Amino acid sequence: MSLENKIIQIAQNARQASRTMAAVSTSQKNQALVAIADLIIKNASAIQVENEKDIDRARTNGLSPAMIDRLTISDAVIQGMADGLLFVAGLADPVGSLSDASIRPNGLEIAKMRIPLGVIGIIYESRPNVTVDAAGLCLKAGNAVILRGGSEAICSNMALASVIEQGMKETGLPLAAVQVIPVPDRAAVDILLKQEESIDLIIPRGGEGLIRHVVALSTIPVLKHYKGVCHAYVDEGADLEMAANISVNSKAQRPGVCNALETLLVHGSIADKFLPLVYKALTKAGVALRGCERTCAVLPQIESATPEDWDAEYLDLILAVKVVEDMDAAMAHIAAHGSNHTEAIITQDYSRSRRFVREVDASLVIVNASTRFNDGGELGLGAEMGISTSKLHAYGPMGIKELTTTKFVAWGEGQIRI
Repeated sequence: MSLENKIIQIAQNARQASRTMAAVSTSQKNQALVAIADLIIKNASAIQVENEKDIDRARTNGLSPAMIDRLTISDAVIQGMADGLLFVAGLADPVGSLSDASIRPNGLEIAKMRIPLGVIGIIYESRPNVTVDAAGLCLKAGNAVILRGGSEAICSNMALASVIEQGMKETGLPLAAVQVIPVPDRAAVDILLKQEESIDLIIPRGGEGLIRHVVALSTIPVLKHYKGVCHAYVDEGADLEMAANISVNSKAQRPGVCNALETLLVHGSIADKFLPLVYKALTKAGVALRGCERTCAVLPQIESATPEDWDAEYLDLILAVKVVEDMDAAMAHIAAHGSNHTEAIITQDYSRSRRFVREVDASLVIVNASTRFNDGGELGLGAEMGISTSKLHAYGPMGIKELTTTKFVAWGEGQIRI
């Protein structure tokens, strides 16, 4: 069978499985999630053996430390995948729920019913845990999912696919509801993106290049985010110790992810006092700073920022720092250079925090806390499918509810339209 025919068959099988999944009970879906979680723990050693093959190949091919970090299935990642599935199993099932009920003057009862999206295609790089997270969320939301991981994680993904298949088999779910494309050939992605008759939504997760490639070629709707240029603005009168701690955590706790801080904005009235404090904390954490002219006047030992730095997603221990005149200037900078991902303000002023939350456009706007909280687990969604910075139909981390949509339903007693 040719590659094209193989992908078409996978998509058609997923479409058929999605019809079955739409009617599967909450109990059966939860049983499958629990079974898969148990099997991941039991098969941890075998999964990690396959993962080590991917890591060895990644090192040979010169992948960056950040990419290898994303690729690695540690004991903590194993436990996290299992815990994520159990958390999702414990969440309320949105499928079949009714909302916005009303009665029309003619007695017709109207409501919206939440339903699965159908078939979702996930295209992602490096992180093999996405295989489990995506499968779990799609199953709980009553969808079928086609998973196409990067070639760098092919051994890990196939090992996880085998465990998922075993759990589904044990609990009676259709095996075609979760399919991992078993070939690393990049042409498989381009073929997948043309299966609009079988696939309802594409979600790419990875670098900006991958996402732009998917958007350019897909004939299927795409939920996306191109990059995470995340800002934190330290306001006049902010708690400076708090601001320094938040800055360090946002940048250095895990620099190679999309919700890591990339630019720090500082109110001019506190720059002389705050910049030496945050510089000491950041350099202790291994962060290199690149500053505007005024920042460099206070911290002459750091590198001067270029215009390109304000748009950079470093995914590394590098942070751009800019002194701004006031909150209006901070918000103008965010509007010009942000990526609608995550924006934070550190302030003691309630009215300014409210204004920042209202006016700044991002999938998460956060007050007095780290940008690293823009994550499905941290926001109470359990595992996530990714973070959407497009606004149709989801904005921010995509959990179970974001993997469903609504249809109108109506109940009558013989009404006819006049």
